[in-house]
Amino acid sequence: MTLLDLWLSHSIPMCLLLQSLVLMALCFPSASMCPKGCICQREPHLHGLNVSCSQSRLKEIPPSLPVDTVLLRLDHNQIGAVPDQAFHGLRLLRELNFSYNAVETLGEGAFSGIEATLQVLDLSHNRITSVHKDAFARLKARVIVDDNPWHCDCALQQAIGGMAHNHEAAARVLCRSSEVRDQEGRPFLAVDTDLCNLAKRTTDYAMLVTMFGWFAMVISYVVYYVRQNQEDARRHLEYLKSLPSKPKKPDEADDISTVV
Repeated sequence: MTLLDLWLSHSIPMCLLLQSLVLMALCFPSASMCPKGCICQREPHLHGLNVSCSQSRLKEIPPSLPVDTVLLRLDHNQIGAVPDQAFHGLRLLRELNFSYNAVETLGEGAFSGIEATLQVLDLSHNRITSVHKDAFARLKARVIVDDNPWHCDCALQQAIGGMAHNHEAAARVLCRSSEVRDQEGRPFLAVDTDLCNLAKRTTDYAMLVTMFGWFAMVISYVVYYVRQNQEDARRHLEYLKSLPSKPKKPDEADDISTVV
């Protein structure tokens, strides 16, 4: 066997090995790309990654999520906040499952960068009480917000108003607490009061009460000041009356007699 034959006999298996490694690299992302506690799988029909971080005891959103993530599951964790632009850069993201976490509020930029591609957003079974008025404004996704202790106020009314294409989601919002007492426990869409004007009227009333309080305090001080001065004047007058009369001098008496 010549050296050429020997080289060819070893090259063919080596080429097959290299092809296998390339295919594995394409089908399974490297461990460095996949966040700790998550499972990343590349599925051809998704044209991207299916990243599952469910039940991983996460307390925050994993950093450096793969940019080609299409499906992202963060459900059943202990995540307490969604920072602004937390998913910025995930331009292929279509589904985001954030259910069964501990999120309490949502800021204006919580879903910034994924508005155009996101199709499903599951926020059910969290602790959300309030959201920024523009939190859902640019989203075109189907939003699921069931089972959250919503506080029905002006900001929520504006946020729901921006979800015209999500009437089903808005219908599932129940007021755990409300600016209007008789709305507690009722669906938010049943609130027929303009909560923004109500808040403005409440603020105006509070300012009026405050101004009246200051005015009353000033009047009370003026009245007290006047009465105190009157009391001091009365005491001074009584003091002057109590002084003994000044005796007349003899010369003064003679002058008076001469004049008479």
